[in-house]
Amino acid sequence: MNAQAKSSNTAFDYVKWFVVIALVAAAIGGNYYFAAESLIFRVIGVLVVLLLALAVAITTEKGKAVNRLRKEAWVEVRKVVWPTRQETVQTTLVVIGFVLVVALILWAVDSLLGWLVSLVIG
Repeated sequence: MNAQAKSSNTAFDYVKWFVVIALVAAAIGGNYYFAAESLIFRVIGVLVVLLLALAVAITTEKGKAVNRLRKEAWVEVRKVVWPTRQETVQTTLVVIGFVLVVALILWAVDSLLGWLVSLVIG
């Protein structure tokens, strides 16, 4: 009984994904069809249709899994200890300093090799 319910649910998910694809295609096609209309109305129309497509997509098994992942990721982001502004600025300055030092070293090596090649070639 469970296997039949699972396959029925999967078949219904395929129908939902077809509806999602049809809604996205309708949003794109409608945007071109109503090209003469004001941009704000077209943007609002596309956003409404895409939000409807998103609402349908979230009701599928994969959509529910993605929504769970999104919620879990948000919980993890809230657990992160973000650096202070001072730490960020100091780290950025250290990185810029190292980049400048490496750039100078590469410039010096390039100039030296260019000078050596010009000596060999004449």
